[in-house]
Amino acid sequence: MNDLCKLLVVDDSKIMRRLITGLFESDDKIHVVGEAADGLEALASVSQLAPDVITLDINMPGMDGLTTLKHLMIRNPTPTVMLSTLTREGEKTTFDTLRYGAVDFITKPTRLDGGELEAQAQDIIVKVNHAAAVALDAVRYIRAVPRDHAIAPSELKSCDCVVALGAAEGGYGALLKTIPQFRPDSAVAYVAILYAAPQHVDAFARYLDDHSGVRVKRAIDGELVEGGVCYLGAGMEYLTVAARNGRLMLQVHRAPFASRRGSIDRLMFSVAEAMKGRAVGVVLSGSGEDGSEGLEEIHRMDGVAIVQNPQSCLHKGMAQAALARCQPDFVLSDVKIATVVNGLLP
Repeated sequence: MNDLCKLLVVDDSKIMRRLITGLFESDDKIHVVGEAADGLEALASVSQLAPDVITLDINMPGMDGLTTLKHLMIRNPTPTVMLSTLTREGEKTTFDTLRYGAVDFITKPTRLDGGELEAQAQDIIVKVNHAAAVALDAVRYIRAVPRDHAIAPSELKSCDCVVALGAAEGGYGALLKTIPQFRPDSAVAYVAILYAAPQHVDAFARYLDDHSGVRVKRAIDGELVEGGVCYLGAGMEYLTVAARNGRLMLQVHRAPFASRRGSIDRLMFSVAEAMKGRAVGVVLSGSGEDGSEGLEEIHRMDGVAIVQNPQSCLHKGMAQAALARCQPDFVLSDVKIATVVNGLLP
């Protein structure tokens, strides 16, 4: 029993607590060590039981889940999966929980019987197991970075370097720990691919823009690339950059074979060709191998290759594939990537 990962279940509904506990009765990796009905009880239980992972509701009497999460990340950082009717993909509340330190989220089933519960039960088990494997130094509350509106947009027009980032599963959290921390006062553009539905990428771009020093926007076909701006594309799109008349331009087209997951490689190949040694490639959390070939090309063209340390990834496949294919310049926890990138820039 001592080798099992310890789970604390926090929810104001006794029925839901029992239901979640029951899901792990036959799990050979997770053991439920306690339950809590509100935030104050949860914080006390964490101090007493020292769980390895937590599932946390938002709507609770007294101290709600968001407040609990903030206190938790200050007192006892612990990998936490938000399990609430409010944590739906693309919602501001969900992005808030990830910024406050949660490593993942899932929408609580609204029916406690029938197909909806059965369909989500396995997802809950998988997400808790993934969360339990995340290194503690990657679990933290990320504070928003206010933008300096005194910097005139005209001062940020030129682009002398491009940082290309690729993320899939677990990518929301990884990008929230990197993009808001990037320097806005340099001639550097940031171009990121996130494997999520386009409407969720739209919402995420707006959220990042509200919480980042750099401007963040959805990538638009034909738009000129500017320094101090981060352009966000969806995985089902082919987002590339190309030199046109001395300027760098975005090219955005729907991926004809989106299920093959090659969008990150395509972005990085285009950045390597256009920028040569003035390119930085970053492979973040995700499953599969997308990004490994593109990162190798950036490295071959004398650019800088960075891989998120698999121990800090919610899904380790992309990082492990990149490490197997090339020898990156840096292997870093997601909370350290922005600091290193900023230090590389003029």
